[in-house]
Amino acid sequence: MSVSAPVPQHKPRTPDSGLTVKMFSVKGFIGGLIKVVTDVDPSQFVPSGPPPVRRPLHVAQSQESDEEKQFRRVFEQLAGDDMEVSPKELMNILNKVIAKHGGLRTDGFSIESCRSMVAVMDSDSTGKLGFHEFKYLWNNIKRWQAIYLSHDTDRSGTISGGELPNAFKAAGFPLNDQLYQLIDRRYSDENGNMDFDNFIGCLVRLDAMCRAFKTLDKDNSGSIDLDIKEWLQLTMYS
Repeated sequence: MSVSAPVPQHKPRTPDSGLTVKMFSVKGFIGGLIKVVTDVDPSQFVPSGPPPVRRPLHVAQSQESDEEKQFRRVFEQLAGDDMEVSPKELMNILNKVIAKHGGLRTDGFSIESCRSMVAVMDSDSTGKLGFHEFKYLWNNIKRWQAIYLSHDTDRSGTISGGELPNAFKAAGFPLNDQLYQLIDRRYSDENGNMDFDNFIGCLVRLDAMCRAFKTLDKDNSGSIDLDIKEWLQLTMYS
């Protein structure tokens, strides 16, 4: 005689109970992020001015100072025949420069971080940096390098979590604690230390996004309205 195994009895489940929990979690997560951002006063941010509009080469060179002419000669050697710097060329340039600075701890600039930097600095959407775009980025990197070194108070070669707020404030971005925590999770290592390439990559992106916000906030209200197309254009190529 065969005996049939008892069929397990499951407690009836409301069809969309799991979906409801997921939607609640997503709403809570998004709401938390929005609160983090809305607690920040964008009027306190001091991003760099926008890169100058590209001018015809003969006009640009005729109006350059001696310092700019010298920088252009260096740029011509770095950029190659097309006179523009690609992400790979930018990576090679930056890694050669930081290799000469023993006080900067870094794993080196990755191709992905250089793609991101080119994207946020690429004002004419060519996928590369022209002379003025590159010069703008280069001057920012030099300024932020000085901030990095001056705020590395323990001379560890990195910026620790305790040093980070003052370093970002000196760069023109006084953020709240919640945003520092988000940045720390994204750009710092497991010990909460941010090395040079991540510090620069973070500031390039932060500077560009704040610059874009201020451009769109035409009435200085501290808020902007974007449709989905504008949001994707702003965020996906960055």
